[in-house]
Amino acid sequence: MRIIKLNAIDSTNSFMRRLSSEENLEDYTIVMAKHQTQGRGQMGTVWSSENSKNLMFSVFKDTSKFNLEYPFLISMVTSLAILRTLQSFSITKLSIKWPNDILSEDKKICGILIENVIKQNSLSNTIIGIGLNVNQTEFNNLPKASSLKLITGNVFDLEEVLFETIKNLKHYFKILKRTDYDTLKAGYETYLFRKDKPSTFKDSEGLVFSGYIKNVTLFGNLQVLLEDDIVREFDLKDITLMY
Repeated sequence: MRIIKLNAIDSTNSFMRRLSSEENLEDYTIVMAKHQTQGRGQMGTVWSSENSKNLMFSVFKDTSKFNLEYPFLISMVTSLAILRTLQSFSITKLSIKWPNDILSEDKKICGILIENVIKQNSLSNTIIGIGLNVNQTEFNNLPKASSLKLITGNVFDLEEVLFETIKNLKHYFKILKRTDYDTLKAGYETYLFRKDKPSTFKDSEGLVFSGYIKNVTLFGNLQVLLEDDIVREFDLKDITLMY
């Protein structure tokens, strides 16, 4: 397994994308950085981190043989791999805040950014970016952020956490390759944050409304039961789940 270690970079996903356009990368090539100057999250958000305290890395995954009809399954695979990793380090009260923020006790400890590369109308490869708060203990102006050290009181070896994550990614990608979509979907929904609880949402026009999260489709849309007993599907661009 090839691991590229960098002191500082704009973004590990951006670096991996440039690298993949210049050479043929082997499956599970990893780029990890001590510091990111332009770390990116979902929908253009910024991911910031103290230098050398957290795990910031991207994984190159060859997905050309998967014939994926539902690219969101990669998000499910990654979320489940991280959950399994965190459980192995005794992190409890875990959940997935749609689409793929990982929470412990309702506080965010991990963000995922998945960027698919399409060639000749099919999914060629995927770059999986993961930012996991490990040993950082102060999060200025981020009251909903936490870390493995804050949760357990322990200092963690970043590479040990990395290797465990890769092992679990390989496990869940095997499930994906044999097209056992039901297992992945059921596992993901088991940990879905605020499932079947009254929740507040904000739509793209800023309108706030209430509903109950029921499920997530294989396309990644959130199914919400509204007050008029109608279940509606929402795309990530359509709504934001408020806490």
